[in-house]
Amino acid sequence: MSTNTPDPEEMSLDELRAEIEGIDREIVELIARRTYVADTVAQVKEERDLPTTDEGQEQQVMERAGENAERFDVDANLVKAIFRLLIELNKVEQRESR
Repeated sequence: MSTNTPDPEEMSLDELRAEIEGIDREIVELIARRTYVADTVAQVKEERDLPTTDEGQEQQVMERAGENAERFDVDANLVKAIFRLLIELNKVEQRESR
C-alpha cells in the first residue's frame, strides 16, 4: 500500500466510498486519455493509408494487460475482458470517424 493511501481499517464507510469515487473518476479520465491517443493513432493510420485493425498490436495489448494484472494481483481474465471492451470502443469510434 502506498504512503498516500489511508489505512482502510482506520477509514469510515463514507471515507472508503469517497476513495472509490475518486478512483472511479481517475479510471474514466484514463479511459478518455486512452481514447484520445487511440483516435490520434487512427488519424495517423488514415494519413498513411494503413488498415484500421492491427491484430498483432491488439495481441500485444492483451498480453501486456495480462502481465500487468498478474503484477498487481488482479484477475487476468477480468482485466483482459476490460481491455477487449476498450479495444472495441476504439474500433467503433474509428469506424464512426471515417
